[in-house]
Amino acid sequence: MDNTELCEALFVAFEKGDEERIRALCTSDMQARQNNNPPMDLDSLLEFSRAVLRVVKDFRYEDPKRSNTATGFVEEHSVRGVLPDGSNLNLAVCVIADVKDGKVCHMREYLDASAASGLIKALS
Repeated sequence: MDNTELCEALFVAFEKGDEERIRALCTSDMQARQNNNPPMDLDSLLEFSRAVLRVVKDFRYEDPKRSNTATGFVEEHSVRGVLPDGSNLNLAVCVIADVKDGKVCHMREYLDASAASGLIKALS
């Protein structure tokens, strides 16, 4: 599987909440950061993902643009769904990932925090 196929498989697994598949696609010591906040380990990232899937109805990734890089991949996508208050979630996100031995070992996610305010409120 090349890096863009790995990228697609990873986001399909996140969208479905398939934690077993996510674990299979990531190194056990994978680290993820959002907007340069402190890193999360894989268990923390999965916990965050579960929380998002609980509060966002019809959670999905749309309009993916994927590119291989020398060390992994980059994906831009829209995160969409419906928040508990009935408003629509629509976030533009960019994820940069490093791949080691065919598995994701580091991910850096960047998004407009002000556009995520409804999601942040729903998660708190």
